[in-house]
Amino acid sequence: MLAGGSGFSNGHPRPRRARGPSRDSRGAGHRLLTSSSGTSFSPQHSHERLTPPECTDFDRAYFDSYAHVGIHEEMIKDHVRTETYRAAIMRHRDSIAGKVVMDVGSGTGILSIFCAFAGARRVYAVEASEIAAQAKEVVRANNLSEKIIVLHGRVEDIKIDEKVDVIVSEWMGYMLLYECMLASVIFARDKWLKPGGLILPSHATLYMAPVTHSDRYRESIDFWRDVYGIDMSAMLPLAKQSAFEEPSVETITGENVLTWPYEVKFLDCYTVEAQELESITTDYRFSSMMRAPLHGFAFWFDVEFNGPPIFASTNGLQFLPGGSYTDSYANGSSNRTKRAKSDETIVLSTAPEDDPTHWQQTLLYFYDPIEVQQDQIIEGSITLSQSKENARFLNIHLEYSSGGRSFVKESVMR
Repeated sequence: MLAGGSGFSNGHPRPRRARGPSRDSRGAGHRLLTSSSGTSFSPQHSHERLTPPECTDFDRAYFDSYAHVGIHEEMIKDHVRTETYRAAIMRHRDSIAGKVVMDVGSGTGILSIFCAFAGARRVYAVEASEIAAQAKEVVRANNLSEKIIVLHGRVEDIKIDEKVDVIVSEWMGYMLLYECMLASVIFARDKWLKPGGLILPSHATLYMAPVTHSDRYRESIDFWRDVYGIDMSAMLPLAKQSAFEEPSVETITGENVLTWPYEVKFLDCYTVEAQELESITTDYRFSSMMRAPLHGFAFWFDVEFNGPPIFASTNGLQFLPGGSYTDSYANGSSNRTKRAKSDETIVLSTAPEDDPTHWQQTLLYFYDPIEVQQDQIIEGSITLSQSKENARFLNIHLEYSSGGRSFVKESVMR
């Protein structure tokens, strides 16, 4: 399931939870190569002997936070999340039936059970928190002990005697990358996944957009200007710091968004490497679609559930059903890779205009709003990097300019 954060809110662990750069920059290796005999095989990762990363005190606190039933209840009750995963698993049942599946961060085991219902021959449900004990009971109560093997431990440490055909994981955190659970999926992929295997979800995209949110600013900040007839504006600096120093996870609507979103980062789970997640930087440029106060930026993500793309030579294009579409050229080669977007693609979206999820959106507010006019340019850069204090935390460095004024905001998502 979601790998919850080690931050706490109200006494409980905090669960995680466009127009952008050219997709041509997504690079080589986006494909499943086809041999002359027509047999599919994947580009091999050079990870014959993977060394598990050290399990730190931060990791142990992170796993402990997922022993709380409330987090799992919230995730399972997220209808959009749970139904989309079930639909994706059933859509790919031809790739799952009779096959071996690994569920990374399996929590209560619900995704493992969905895979069993889709006909999996065996499912390894890997869960590092103590909730694994309850997951075993859930599996037993549903008469699936012969199919689902619950392994209590980190995926980096467990041992099994076979490769797997499918990896499923609900790894996404707030702002997509918070909690750094994707690194564990990558480790599992490189160590356990058979060539040409299926990964669900297969692709993820992080978006950002400038937003206006006068109600939020009024409730948190302007409130102090007149409190029962008392001028408490001396509280404003502290109120701004308290409300807006760190990213805020909340729900907004499409009406709050000032422009089309920008693609911050696209991730192909078949090819992405853990080192790519350590630091991500991109430049952005927006043109405001209305006159309004600019209060900050919102971030959200989509994930897609596609099979691995197939190598396309000059003789023709091949792709697996349900893929999305992109062109890219690798190392000057004339061979083109396309991921064909079809109506069959299953997408889990956390965008403001879509049905709400427990991830909501992540808002990075300014201390003071900027008045922008219609068509006014808003530009700058964003860097997201893993914290040196704790790799599961997310450092945010935001530079933004508009109307001849430039600003820098730094924050940490803990």
